Amino acid sequence: MHLLLIRHGETTRVESATGIADPPLTDTGREQARRLAEWLKDERLDHIVVSPLRRARETAAPLAEQFGLEPEVIAALAEFDAEASSYIPMAELRATRDPRLRAMTEGRWEELGSMVEPEAFRADVIRGAGRGGGGPSGPTSRGRSGHGAVINVYLGDVIGTPRLLWFEPRYASVSRVLISRDGVRSVESVNESTR
Repeated sequence: MHLLLIRHGETTRVESATGIADPPLTDTGREQARRLAEWLKDERLDHIVVSPLRRARETAAPLAEQFGLEPEVIAALAEFDAEASSYIPMAELRATRDPRLRAMTEGRWEELGSMVEPEAFRADVIRGAGRGGGGPSGPTSRGRSGHGAVINVYLGDVIGTPRLLWFEPRYASVSRVLISRDGVRSVESVNESTR
């Protein structure tokens, strides 16, 4: 089985929401999602799982429509800061040398409004990424539309790195994991994109 880990498209910045920040994709992000669906049109996708966050659902929508699939929402695939009242894109955090970027990479997520401990997040992601649509069953592809930290954690578990955040997935990128019939996982590719 192929497992496609898809990062959401470019997302609108939210500095301070009155509740939880759950921003939509930007116009560029919607175009990235459309191009992603076009790029993956020859896949044999039989199931799509998404994070409950809007940016992941909007990214998966063109792909789901193309394959005639109804995405399954799995809460365990939400980003670690899903409860935060702000969302600042990574490019901006990096460009401005925002101290929140260092807090993120060092696992001090409480400074970012996260209510989840890093190791609890890791356990949820590993459990959640394996859910939905059953187990390995032949030459099928299953899409998981989600977030940068989720992709980091899952791929990190496959390759055995202890770091939670070890690379930056591009917007609307695909990372592929092969899963054998007996459950052995191997990374096939990381950070494929249409750009």
